[in-house]
Amino acid sequence: MEMTVQLTIDCSDPQRMVTFWAEALGYVPEPAPGGHATWRAYWAAVGVPEAELPAGAGDIPESIIDPAGRGPRVWFQQVPEPKAAKNRWHFDLKVGGGRDVPLDVRTQRVKATVERLVKAGATVLRIKDEPDMGLYAAAMQDPEGNEFDVV
Repeated sequence: MEMTVQLTIDCSDPQRMVTFWAEALGYVPEPAPGGHATWRAYWAAVGVPEAELPAGAGDIPESIIDPAGRGPRVWFQQVPEPKAAKNRWHFDLKVGGGRDVPLDVRTQRVKATVERLVKAGATVLRIKDEPDMGLYAAAMQDPEGNEFDVV
């Protein structure tokens, strides 16, 4: 049985999330299929009733894809309610290179990624600087408050 995986993330502003997470993951906004100018045009062409599409839905990309085709598609589904509690899942952005890479090199890689993502709209929650354990990592939040780690 063949299977693909899509990660769906509820959010209030899909465009903001597409922009941020494309930057964070090295993904690209997913173009509308079949030569359609927008996803909304595609959905209309395949018969999705206008009443089922919220205002603005599909006018801009609401999903991102791995340009190398290795990672899952990520769809940002617009919902009316705000995030209310801590995530039960999170991304670990593994940029350090693993324990075979010297801690000072991993630390610099994490710091550079944290700086880039703060400029893109993330917030640092805490830094985990534990050299005795060979650890340097950052706990962060995306623009809508979803937690993720950079290690």
